[in-house]
Amino acid sequence: MDLDTETLQTSITEQDVILQAALKLFAKKGYFNTSLLDIKDAAGLQSLQVIHHHFKTKQSLASSLYVNVTESLRVSIDDIRRRTPKSSEQLRGIVDLLFTLTDDAPDVVRFILTVKINEFLPEEVAGLETTVQQKILKIIDEGIKTGEIRSIAPQLAFAYFFGVIDNTLKLVLSGALDKKAEIYQSQAWLTAWNTIVKK
Repeated sequence: MDLDTETLQTSITEQDVILQAALKLFAKKGYFNTSLLDIKDAAGLQSLQVIHHHFKTKQSLASSLYVNVTESLRVSIDDIRRRTPKSSEQLRGIVDLLFTLTDDAPDVVRFILTVKINEFLPEEVAGLETTVQQKILKIIDEGIKTGEIRSIAPQLAFAYFFGVIDNTLKLVLSGALDKKAEIYQSQAWLTAWNTIVKK
């Protein structure tokens, strides 16, 4: 392995460690209550210079983290859409993904559901304008067109459906529901689906 390749791999590893530490802290304490010094300590780094080598500011670090999380979700949703033709199956796949992530990577789901991104990344789109949400709206719209989902505004169907899912996951993450997310998955799916299914 040549020196440049080794340096690049070390750099990527450092960057990943920094992003993971930031994710955990932003999800637990919030963006404004987390300092670069906190991130340095959580990442086990010797100095702040290592963070500054990869990210100019805390905001640029948060922006990279946001892009990584949303891009991973986008890729997962695209994969679900390729594998399953019906809107109901695609929505079920997304719900399965979110519940699995809540049990296996709770900080990711906390970051998605509870951190108010537009408070510290005002240039990022929020709400129904994100790429991920646009893809889900497309799934819902296709379900309305094929008669799987009742004929209401796709934005309303999104709000009804994901209102159930989001709130269930938040209850699990807060400890108000004391079992793993997977225990509530089927019940949450049925309740959410019944809010939008064409009967």
